[in-house]
Amino acid sequence: MTKDQLPPRLLTRRRLLFAGAAAVSAAGTAGVLAAVAGDDAPVRAAAPAAGPPARPAQKPSSYRLRPLTGYGPPRAAPHRPLVRHAPLLRMPGRGRTMLLTFDDGPDPRYTPHVLDTLRAYDVRATFFVCGEMADYNKDLVARMADEGHVVGNHTWSHPLLTRLSRRRMREEMERTSDVVEDACGERPAWFRAPYGAWNRTAFQLGADLGMEPLAWTVDTLDWTTPGTRRIVHAVRDGAAPGVVGLSHDAGGDRSQSVAALRTYLPELLDAGYHLTVPDPRLV
Repeated sequence: MTKDQLPPRLLTRRRLLFAGAAAVSAAGTAGVLAAVAGDDAPVRAAAPAAGPPARPAQKPSSYRLRPLTGYGPPRAAPHRPLVRHAPLLRMPGRGRTMLLTFDDGPDPRYTPHVLDTLRAYDVRATFFVCGEMADYNKDLVARMADEGHVVGNHTWSHPLLTRLSRRRMREEMERTSDVVEDACGERPAWFRAPYGAWNRTAFQLGADLGMEPLAWTVDTLDWTTPGTRRIVHAVRDGAAPGVVGLSHDAGGDRSQSVAALRTYLPELLDAGYHLTVPDPRLV
């Protein structure tokens, strides 16, 4: 069949194919000639394609390149202690481990002397602070944390918790934790009820706020100002592995407590006691 005998429909389709091939060949030749000609040869810009204008290229951005999940491993969920039925009275530990705790502060008249004595002997202690005292003396709370001591929660105004409503009790505890966090960057992990008066609500709220309840084994009764010698004898007689000693650095005249600490602290160390802070992992 000759060209003149081809159906018009096939002829039209063949012509279109030849025309398309010729167009592609011409475009390729023009591109090669433009590359050979170099910068001196004028090159016409191609006509923009139909549709919305292209967005300009953006420079790399470190913010856009960050993964959605952020840097580093995912944060662990905050630890929530068990709801206990009684406060902890002793702390486990190896050898002759003992805890010194101080309540009701910080007081700028006495707390700095307690901290100075502890620092002189490189000893760590636990301070159960009252929120209203901590709020006025955040620098002392920060110093406690900076020097390796544990800062615990002793409520805001030292009330008898068993006479408070649940809402009021939570407010007393939560406000204090907020002040401690503001002063030293961490919320308390330990709680002590004023007067040692606990109830189920106190244990529940303490656990909700991430705190373990810690009481004491040996009470120096220094709050009665019995005299420096009696405070020293109370610590000597009660010292034993796992014991938690109770003293005060605020709430009245605590000069006897400060003087007694200067006497019994080196004696405990000479007797082989390791004076440390509570560890939530051991309870």
